[in-house]
Amino acid sequence: MSNISSDYRYTKTHEWVRDEGGSVVVVGISDPAQELLGDLVFVEMPEVGAELTAGDECAVVESVKAASDVYCPVTGVVLEINEALVDAPETINSDPYDKGWMFRLRVIDQGEADGLMDAEAYARHCENEKH
Repeated sequence: MSNISSDYRYTKTHEWVRDEGGSVVVVGISDPAQELLGDLVFVEMPEVGAELTAGDECAVVESVKAASDVYCPVTGVVLEINEALVDAPETINSDPYDKGWMFRLRVIDQGEADGLMDAEAYARHCENEKH
């Protein structure tokens, strides 16, 4: 059974956002997403300083089964990437919400994340995708 943290907001494409305050959010992929992908072997991250728009392809995660695009959940500027994932992409499999974060963004519109799904809505979304 997948873990869906109640402290995050989610997209239909399985990215999560955690508000860190001060217009900064952390972005990653959800536990259900990493389960579907299987063992991750490679992560391509956005560049620090890149300006991203919500819905943009901004990263790639590659598993032994497939490669999958990661879409930016909110509009902003990349402040930092999780360098540890370059050498250990499997961290996303073992800890997608903490050590497996992908990048930090300074958001342009603070309210944009409010339009994303909460944990309950995301759990329903994941259940509906199975049927």
